[in-house]
Amino acid sequence: MAAKRDYYEVLGVSKTSSTDEIKKQYRKLALKFHPDRNKSSDASEHFKEISEAYAVLSDPEKKQLYDQHGHEGVDGRYSSEDIFQGARGDFSDIFGRGGGGFDSIFESIFGRGGGGFGFNQQRGSDILYETSVTLEDVLHGKKMEIDLEKQVQCDNCNGSGCKPGTNKKTCSTCNGQGQVRQTRNMGFASFVTAAPCSTCNGQGSIIETPCNECNGQGKKKGNKKITFEIPPGIDSGDYTVPNEGNEVPEGSNGDLIVRVRVQPHLKFKRDGKDIFYDQDVSMIDATLGCDIIVPTLHGNEKIKVDSGSQPNTIIKLKGKGVTHINSRGKGDQYVRIVVNIPKKLSKHQKKLLEEFKKDSD
Repeated sequence: MAAKRDYYEVLGVSKTSSTDEIKKQYRKLALKFHPDRNKSSDASEHFKEISEAYAVLSDPEKKQLYDQHGHEGVDGRYSSEDIFQGARGDFSDIFGRGGGGFDSIFESIFGRGGGGFGFNQQRGSDILYETSVTLEDVLHGKKMEIDLEKQVQCDNCNGSGCKPGTNKKTCSTCNGQGQVRQTRNMGFASFVTAAPCSTCNGQGSIIETPCNECNGQGKKKGNKKITFEIPPGIDSGDYTVPNEGNEVPEGSNGDLIVRVRVQPHLKFKRDGKDIFYDQDVSMIDATLGCDIIVPTLHGNEKIKVDSGSQPNTIIKLKGKGVTHINSRGKGDQYVRIVVNIPKKLSKHQKKLLEEFKKDSD
């Protein structure tokens, strides 16, 4: 599960950058990360990331929502299909020149629905779910089972949107392609623009007799039990459970975004894989030395406090920390010795300390 990066950071632009500056920077990065030019294993992911960032920041309405509410504002209102809707023409204008090879990469990354860049392949919107976990959950992991309200496929029409016993009709305007493409010759170059078919709204087909339960949508509100694992070593942040978001008939499901918050612990503090714990020790025990029992996430441990231990002495308990989601092995627990100096002494105690002081001089 991974959190989305800031769109401005992805493109390397600022909130005050003009549309032309954003477009210019996008084309520069898209050329850099085009998988036909860049053979690194993550090139296609970078290409998809910068294309999504451009699709939002180049659209005034989506950009305003993003500036006000971040990813939640955009993802909560638009599906993946909607996000790219307004940028289709731009993608074609920027990369539609012959020989660029950009058609194939958009097909492979975003899916092909019968023509053009494949934007009529719809994707369900993501769903945000917030939860909190304890430090003990960080150590062991946790199995989660939630009852999630979401868009699910209509069981009456099996997601087709058609009344049972009827079928969709191929759109005669776009011949089932879902989009209408136009080529303009501009001297030495040809510019290809693609726009969703207005007759079928980019679907490539028309429902003449819609299902009476979902009104032709192929989906409806429902509840589904979702089970997923909170892995050991997790940090606070957003994590993705793939394909458990809102469902889209004949498309791909959105994702379930799990926002995890690790609760503060009453005894321990965590730094990555390591655990820190403060142990109070009396002045006498620190001076003479002692054996004490300290708690860990793994159970109680006996440790030895050496005679003459100074305040803030650190004792390391190897392997008594937690795992980390991005590394191997467990961390350690560090016990800090906090020496308690008494604020009030009896006359006898003062006399003994004064004698000790004389003997030490």
